[in-house]
Amino acid sequence: MKTLIIGAGGVGNVVAHKVAQNADIFGEIMLASRNENKCRAIAADVKAATGVTLLTASVDADNVPQTVELLREFKPDLLINVALPYQDLPLMDACLHAGVHYIDTANYEPPNCAHFEYSWQWAYRERFEKAGLTAILGSGFDPGVTNVFCAYAQKHLFDSIETIDILDANAGDHGYAFATNFNPEINIREITQNGRYWQEGQWVTTGPLEIRQEYDYPVIGEKSSYLLYHEELESLCKNIRGLKRIRFFMTFSDKYLTHLNVLKNVGMTRIDPIDFQGQKIVPIQFLKAILPDPATLGPRTKGKTCIGCEITGTKDGKKRKVFIYNVCDHQECYREVKSQAISYTTGVPAMIGAAMIATGRWTRPGVWNMEENDPDAFMDMLNKNGLPWQIKELPVD
Repeated sequence: MKTLIIGAGGVGNVVAHKVAQNADIFGEIMLASRNENKCRAIAADVKAATGVTLLTASVDADNVPQTVELLREFKPDLLINVALPYQDLPLMDACLHAGVHYIDTANYEPPNCAHFEYSWQWAYRERFEKAGLTAILGSGFDPGVTNVFCAYAQKHLFDSIETIDILDANAGDHGYAFATNFNPEINIREITQNGRYWQEGQWVTTGPLEIRQEYDYPVIGEKSSYLLYHEELESLCKNIRGLKRIRFFMTFSDKYLTHLNVLKNVGMTRIDPIDFQGQKIVPIQFLKAILPDPATLGPRTKGKTCIGCEITGTKDGKKRKVFIYNVCDHQECYREVKSQAISYTTGVPAMIGAAMIATGRWTRPGVWNMEENDPDAFMDMLNKNGLPWQIKELPVD
């Protein structure tokens, strides 16, 4: 077995550590990115923590021939893509050319348009089937674990599911006036777009962060949560039988939203190029360059996250409502892999999804979303690899 990880940001660091912790599954491991020095630094930390040696390489993930050359030289069985969402399609193309299985954590998003959906990647289904290769989409936490929670609920907890609310709360504090917990460009593009949810067979559009609710999260308490569109809604509304409504909510502090609104009002969240001193710059990319790097937040972030799925439906003829969730501690994550919990909760599921392919449990030709696979082994690995989950019974309204 050989495994190639592409991406050396905060999530790539976590994936490298967790794959090394499970080297009996993944065999020989290589970490590659545009900046090989970042890969070498991560590899040194991994070696010190686990004793496992990671190979490193430089690769431009946008350059298909260059990636194919690396794949043919290293000959991995599996590529774990934790680069940018813009690079999903070039990396899928490279895997098809070189005959390598593929997994990522977020769906494709074109660089010049703040719009993300699965159609671009679903269009690869026939090509992966004909090549006898597996592609798993969205193996982070949300999307990813949340999809698997829903599949587990459908298999074990409900005869019929009616509604799903995916709830993502981060009660961590990094001490900065304003910073994002993952790639600033991706994060800000996501939350400044219109909200959207699926109900009774159709999509309902809302204004950005227009719908707010208070929710009492286990361990971290009551938080203000805002409705967003999130990619897992697109696949779950197709794959969960009998579903009548699915929504996604994320928490933001008033301080965060105040800073975000100011940046938006003065044009710093724009994604179109502007002229500045004789050259073209993209405001949101400039903003990303001056904001704190999410990969550096680990040592200073304290508090916990709580992410889960509140699901209603019926079981044995009776109404049922549950919350399936995980609570993750920022400081515990840093002690283990020098990362804050946002990168940890994405990187661990990326490793587990990859393990499902590597062990043959989810290896079948085609392009698949997480919930289209059997959830049990994945759920078991969550408990064993730092993301234990719980089920809380809730009163039926």
